[in-house]
Amino acid sequence: MSEKPKILVYGYGNPGRQDDGLGIELSEKIEEWARQEAKTNITVDGNYQLNIEDASTISEYDIVFFVDASKENIESFFIEEVTPSTKVDFTTHSASPAFVLELCHKIYRKYPNTYLLHIKGYEWEFMKEITGRASDNLEKAFHFLKNKIENIPEK
Repeated sequence: MSEKPKILVYGYGNPGRQDDGLGIELSEKIEEWARQEAKTNITVDGNYQLNIEDASTISEYDIVFFVDASKENIESFFIEEVTPSTKVDFTTHSASPAFVLELCHKIYRKYPNTYLLHIKGYEWEFMKEITGRASDNLEKAFHFLKNKIENIPEK
């Protein structure tokens, strides 16, 4: 008997710093869509940053989509598969998706299929409003991720 894979959409960033809140905004849009469509295999979570404790969270899922704002030179959004890494970027209070995935494997012996969706942002001031161009990117990324989730085969 086949079943739907357990999916986690985990947005992170600071909603009080304009476009830095894109990851949180997208995860909230996915949560609303999943609730309206009664997609019970989708869970949404979020935080200001990733932490080492998130290794426990992701260990419970088959597929994980981390979502974050990006200052990189990309069009509107970009998705990449995350590969495990032991590299810690700054401190153990702020971990990369690759480090969280590596911890998940070391502690729980699990490797969920993990992706990082970068959404292009433009302004990072202490304001709650996402810029217009970033909102357009958010909509494009939302439709992309929604379509990607709808086309994941049962396991």
